[in-house]
Amino acid sequence: MDRLCVPPVSLSPSGGGADGLVVLPGEVIASHGVEGYIRGHGTYLKEGRLLSSVCGVVERVNKLVSARPLEARYVGSIGDVIVGRITEVGSTRWKVSVNARQDGVLMQSSVMRLGGEMRRRTHADQLDMRQMFAEGDLVSAEVQQMFGDGAISLHARSLKYGKLANGMLVQVPCTLVKRLPQHFVSLQCGVDVIVGSNGNIWIAPTRRAAVEGLDEAAAFAAKAAAAAIAPTAEERQRLSRVRNSVTLLRTLGSLIDPPIIMRVYAASVALGIGEHAMLDAGAVASIVEALRSES
Repeated sequence: MDRLCVPPVSLSPSGGGADGLVVLPGEVIASHGVEGYIRGHGTYLKEGRLLSSVCGVVERVNKLVSARPLEARYVGSIGDVIVGRITEVGSTRWKVSVNARQDGVLMQSSVMRLGGEMRRRTHADQLDMRQMFAEGDLVSAEVQQMFGDGAISLHARSLKYGKLANGMLVQVPCTLVKRLPQHFVSLQCGVDVIVGSNGNIWIAPTRRAAVEGLDEAAAFAAKAAAAAIAPTAEERQRLSRVRNSVTLLRTLGSLIDPPIIMRVYAASVALGIGEHAMLDAGAVASIVEALRSES
């Protein structure tokens, strides 16, 4: 099977660096200029050359050079925004599939109740667990704590977190998701995106709730009412185009963030490619060529 061969490059400042290159195990990352750099995970030295030990993407942070594998289980980090699916409802907690070795745990005390209430939990609240989240529901949350055995504790104590509906879920390898300063993004095309650090990307039409001047409970209710509005036919087309833009990037093994999603989206529109045809081989080649011409 043919593959794209990436020529060895220099890691010296004048050489432009190897950051972002996709490499295979045993492939040369740098053939010279490696002195003075720190060898990171996924790399090894042999005969004065820096080689990759994994199939992944080359990353450089100052003098640290590493290769991040393309396929790996999600390893949580405190503060990560995730999109997960409820797998089990207990008496005081939910289990959430987050693409890690273990399901995440979302405690009842770590969730804002319907109406925006944050108060001491009662037995009646335990009986209402499934009214909040049931098996199969998609939720957005934040990693609150990591444990030594790999368990992940989540929380959803903010208006921006909670149950997700009336949108699309796209799953990509978590290694393709870039670290972002903001994982809740409104794209210029009228689509809201939640880029989960665990590789789950949620796509939904933009819904603006008028919450200015409202208390927390009223703001929570207004946000829930806006999110419950079903998307129109035009919005569904935009959602499909964004979804196929993400899928195309996943197929190419590209790092995924909102700007590159919008570049693919805009290129497909400019080329007159329908959202239903974006993943055809000819359309993919045309979009990639258009993106290269922009660079």
